[in-house]
Amino acid sequence: MQLYTDRIETVVIGGAQAGLATSYHLKARGLPHIVVDAGDRVGDVWRQRWDSLRLFTQGRISSLPGMAFPGSGASYPTKEEVADYLETYAARFDLPVMNGVNVNRVSVADDGFMVEHNEGRLQAANVVVATGSFHHPRIPDTADDLDDGIFQIHSSSYLRPSQFHAGDVLVVGAGNSGAEIALELSDGHRVWLSGRDPGQEPTRAGSVPDRLLTPVYWFFGHHVITMSTPMGRKVRDHFLNPPRGIPLGRARRKDVVAAGIERVPRTIGARDGRPLLEDGRVLDVANVVWCTGYAADYSWIEIPVFGEYGYPTHERGVVESAPGLYFMGLMFQYSMTSPLIAGVGRDADHIVQHIASRTTRSMEGSGRTREARR
Repeated sequence: MQLYTDRIETVVIGGAQAGLATSYHLKARGLPHIVVDAGDRVGDVWRQRWDSLRLFTQGRISSLPGMAFPGSGASYPTKEEVADYLETYAARFDLPVMNGVNVNRVSVADDGFMVEHNEGRLQAANVVVATGSFHHPRIPDTADDLDDGIFQIHSSSYLRPSQFHAGDVLVVGAGNSGAEIALELSDGHRVWLSGRDPGQEPTRAGSVPDRLLTPVYWFFGHHVITMSTPMGRKVRDHFLNPPRGIPLGRARRKDVVAAGIERVPRTIGARDGRPLLEDGRVLDVANVVWCTGYAADYSWIEIPVFGEYGYPTHERGVVESAPGLYFMGLMFQYSMTSPLIAGVGRDADHIVQHIASRTTRSMEGSGRTREARR
């Protein structure tokens, strides 16, 4: 496939689950488009995660539109299984994905947008930004004040325990990533887990009760906790204003205790090159893992459509202030399930309906203009 060098109707930026679901619906409606992704292969964004990572959702609720997730529906897929599924999905439906294309600028152009990337430029009537909500690793300024001899890593770069130096470990951030990484490291290190307790879900991901209650949880998160209900809007505001982590799914508080991990208060700074806790204690550690989340980074989109915390101002992914600009894979784009693999399909269908309607209006307008000229 050759990269388009002239105008194309729709450019989808991002070739993971959100971008592929959008492409599926665009192709089903016969709407010309291209999907560009910076990875070398479809699914690379998953292959780059840590080795033992698994989904918190079962395979039976981890499917994109038109193709069920393979294997046992009761299993919790590994990151490699997810990556392979996405790659197979793109091939099965012959989706127009171009890998190795790194978009570095999107701006308004005549009758649409200009998408600039490492291979050149694309002019488009519509742009769907399907890069999700998690972009730039958020690392506190405290990291710069720690001794150079302390090994530091953000959870986005964590792969396995062998990356670490001998000695004690401080995991900063007690959400799902922090708790799971702390548990994995506790086998060979003394570990402190620092941060606010985010709570835990009623049942452990993968447990028998969780398997039985999954349909109930899914229905509630997909159909009740939405932007259409007062409860959904309240939950959205709780997690997004300001952004915060979700309750523990697979890790349990009792697991942390049983592993000998010590829960400690927030890390607020450094003293003599060592991490300083909120209670005044200084920890002498050899390693620090920053499980402190991500900041939205849309600096490459030179269109004034962003509000508080750097998130786009939108209505179910549709940006009314910039017609033709859309976002996919956002936290609470419409419901609690919006960023999940099985949740992106509904959001993609909504956006593609909007694109189709906009395309039809544009074609009708062009037809009336040609008729008037006659």
